[in-house]
Amino acid sequence: MTRMVQCALLGVEAEGLDYAPYPGELGQRIFDRVSKQAWQQWLAHQTSLINENRLTPIEPAARKFLEDEMDKFFFGAGSEKPAGFVPQDD
Repeated sequence: MTRMVQCALLGVEAEGLDYAPYPGELGQRIFDRVSKQAWQQWLAHQTSLINENRLTPIEPAARKFLEDEMDKFFFGAGSEKPAGFVPQDD
């Protein structure tokens, strides 16, 4: 049976994640309130943050930055696009 959540990002009821995708309290909030579709949107945004800011996710400062951006993306005012980011045309 599919688990449904009221998605904090999309504002609609949608299919929930199968497991908490991140450790700790933030991961539990994401599991409880974020849909699979919204999680995929975050993964694409996170990739642009890593690439445009030249982050190394193994570094503690980069992990903290990404965690803060993840929290803002789902539960805050939204995560901003990296400075100078230009989306590619398909």
